[in-house]
Amino acid sequence: MRLSIPIAAPTSVLVLMALFLIYVSCETSQESSEVKSYDNPPPMAIDTTKDFFAVFEMEDGGRFTIDLYEKLAPNTVNNFVFLANENYYNGTTFHRVIDGFMAQGGDPSGTGSGSPGYYFENEFHVDARHDAAGVLSMANKGLVDGKGTNGSQFFITFSATEFLDGFDVNDQPKDCALDSCHSVFGKVVSGMDVVTGLSIRDPGSATKPGDAIKTVTITTRESN
Repeated sequence: MRLSIPIAAPTSVLVLMALFLIYVSCETSQESSEVKSYDNPPPMAIDTTKDFFAVFEMEDGGRFTIDLYEKLAPNTVNNFVFLANENYYNGTTFHRVIDGFMAQGGDPSGTGSGSPGYYFENEFHVDARHDAAGVLSMANKGLVDGKGTNGSQFFITFSATEFLDGFDVNDQPKDCALDSCHSVFGKVVSGMDVVTGLSIRDPGSATKPGDAIKTVTITTRESN
């Protein structure tokens, strides 16, 4: 697993934790045979003329809504919508949660090593940045043989983490073989208190599962 520490990032300890924790683990997964798996990424199926939202209902009764960036990151949103509509995320947990940094979920194994059976490429837009709390982005394990490793895992930021952008401060593409690059594809628009209230958890030492997602429901409305 590649770790890189950008010069302009926060303290080295936080950055080391950050880059480790939002990567998809390379360890062997303990997924159940009942977890859905697919041979290929889904074909493009969303209508990008509509606005897409993801409504998360938590097992403890909490609820938050994310505005998905179907126009800025259509392939990534299409993947997320497909998995949500397949009920892939139902019953999964936020398996890594770091106070002040982010909450990571989307892995049915709850270990950080799970995937839907495929990977797809990074997708960046200069207007989709890790510039605030509540940003939804894809977790990955860096480039492998020059290809992206996005699957099902995602994270939601608790603060601005612009060192994770696919672009530098001058809006120039970063070398994702050397630096951490993550695809932003949405932002929390309601219920951020639920997100920041998620239980802090390190999957390497935790003795109980993370906070569980009951359902993820996709809704749409006509775009203005």
